[in-house]
Amino acid sequence: MNATTATDTGLMLGADIMIESLVRHSVDVIFAYPGGCSMPLHQSLTRYKDKIRTILPRHEQGGGFAAQGVARTTGQVGVCMATSGPGATNLVTAIADAKLDSIPMIAITAQVPRAVIGSDAFQETPIVEVCRGITKHHYLVTDIADLTRIMKEAFHIASTGRPGPVLIDIPKDVQLEQIVPDWDCAMNLPGYILEERVAKPEQIKQIAAAIKRAKRPMIYAGGGIITSGASDELRELVSKTGIPITTTVMGLGTYPGDDELSMDMLGMHGTVYANYAVQHCDLLISLGVRFDDRVTGKLAEFAKGAKIIHIDIDPSEINKNKLAHLPVVSDLKPALRMLCDVVEKPEDISDWVEQCQKWKQDDPLKYDESFDGILQQHAISELNKLCKERDTIISVGVGQHQMWAAQFYKFTKPRTWLCSSGLGTMGFGLPAAMGAQAAFPDALCIDIEGDGSFTMNIQELATCFCEKLPVKVMLLNNQHLGMVVQWEDRFMAGNRAHTYLGPVDHPEATGDGAERYAAERYPDFVMIAKGFGCGAATVSKKADLRAALEEMIDYDGPYVLDVQVPYQEQVLPMIPSGMTVNDIIKE
Repeated sequence: MNATTATDTGLMLGADIMIESLVRHSVDVIFAYPGGCSMPLHQSLTRYKDKIRTILPRHEQGGGFAAQGVARTTGQVGVCMATSGPGATNLVTAIADAKLDSIPMIAITAQVPRAVIGSDAFQETPIVEVCRGITKHHYLVTDIADLTRIMKEAFHIASTGRPGPVLIDIPKDVQLEQIVPDWDCAMNLPGYILEERVAKPEQIKQIAAAIKRAKRPMIYAGGGIITSGASDELRELVSKTGIPITTTVMGLGTYPGDDELSMDMLGMHGTVYANYAVQHCDLLISLGVRFDDRVTGKLAEFAKGAKIIHIDIDPSEINKNKLAHLPVVSDLKPALRMLCDVVEKPEDISDWVEQCQKWKQDDPLKYDESFDGILQQHAISELNKLCKERDTIISVGVGQHQMWAAQFYKFTKPRTWLCSSGLGTMGFGLPAAMGAQAAFPDALCIDIEGDGSFTMNIQELATCFCEKLPVKVMLLNNQHLGMVVQWEDRFMAGNRAHTYLGPVDHPEATGDGAERYAAERYPDFVMIAKGFGCGAATVSKKADLRAALEEMIDYDGPYVLDVQVPYQEQVLPMIPSGMTVNDIIKE
């Protein structure tokens, strides 16, 4: 049936109903990879090409992370789509990643026709069952009459409360059925009760009173601030109270990293001064955080002497890991608005602020600035200098480069930092930057990468080139899985266990290489990038770095800058897993 006939009669294909629903929910870009069972959906997308942009990733996982790039930068629901079987399972990692980081995303998967579900049909997987534990909600569409309701519910669930991914699995025959859609249908969500989660005035008064009495208060802010859009209220709270603030890796950008009251990131690879401040505070104001193990280390010792305030929209997070003295289930934006209206500056915290500043001066983030090559920290610091006055979005892969970016790039605005935090997924950086670039065509989108992480989704360079997405990649190439090497050197007597990324018969593969740099470079990332049509160059001399970065930034199109760095450099400070700030490694 052609589109004109469907419009004349009021009948619509299931595939058209799904795509029309996306348009009605203001989706303007979808990352979709076609296959046998999803062909009707892709045919529909061609009929809606003036209303929704379809970007073809080169791997479904890349499409899932790109959808996250849209969601993380805009706050809107990101959408990706795959066919049945392997297409659907290739989305699983991106779905799990979105669940752990509370990212609003809808993953649409095609399914084999209803008549053969459960028969091990070609390219069949029970994707709803596979994803049951890693989605906020999930649907298998068995009746076309339910489709408009399901789409409405999916967007509502993904974007309200604590956001998260929703999976919609639609059989091929449902896509090809016809019905007159009911666009005004009601949602049916008896188990999803969204009470207005706003702090009670008496709770706010208790928090204000605790702040007034505190002698050593600290604010500990996380990704919930960004989700709630409460960055302005957080900044006002700090301004009114003068309380020092530290953030999680998810919370970077909620408060300007270059402000004197910023103690930067806390946790395993957080600053010495942030970890000291939390250890010694008497009041910990925890906002939109989940007391993750990478932040707390040994739970019993974390902020042991502090009274803990914990505000979060998700009641399941309250008292889950750390007992709160003042637990508040609330959306952060109205809670902080109410608090800012009544809060008074603590009576006297001048000595405490002075102590925090002294810790900051005594143990700053640092690296060997006399090193004659390019250190990873130096490369990130130089990039920060070049980009701080620009409209810049930074994404990262996972590994040492991720933690160095969190330490040495000073974020001043929310939604400019894209990081796989909870799941820690290598391969996240490039496709996430790709999604951000699609959402913000005029922004400078830069992926700070390691060679191990970059290789996992390197095929998305093709998407960047073909879709005219001028993403820049600053590749910190050390030829190793650097973070695992760091743990080998610290805790396993330097025994190399499959962490060298070159040929297996190379001395570096067993740790016999004595040089700080890997002697040879494999693969040739410049040649690969150019093969995809991207600009590319290599830089190894410190004196050449700034010009190379400027060339990368100014290039008209996607670009890979292969920065050759040593592999024995370590991310410090470091609190070993399960230990306390007293065990922090500084040197």
